[in-house]
Amino acid sequence: MTKRDDELAEVWDDWKQAVNLTASELGDWLETDESRSSGESHGGETTGHRSGRRIVGLLQKKKDELTQDDIDWMRKVVGYVARHSKQRPDGDITETTWRYSLMNWGHDPKK
Repeated sequence: MTKRDDELAEVWDDWKQAVNLTASELGDWLETDESRSSGESHGGETTGHRSGRRIVGLLQKKKDELTQDDIDWMRKVVGYVARHSKQRPDGDITETTWRYSLMNWGHDPKK
């Protein structure tokens, strides 16, 4: 096995757990106003929205097509979802920016 294969094996299960939206579900979500307006923006597209577009691309790849750069991004997504999930607000999360932010990163906490 190569270093890339080892790193992919290391992150794969966490990635599959963290990213629980399909490419089409995430793509549809990214078209919504809620998605576009959720998160930090530095004069344009939000960080989470840009990440979501990249995640859609990763979900559309076959496992053996993933590059080292893809694997590094997968690790970043897993970390973001883990950290952000710990900040869950009280009450109904259905229409919260917290949920919308996670969904931009491919994770729907209501799923």
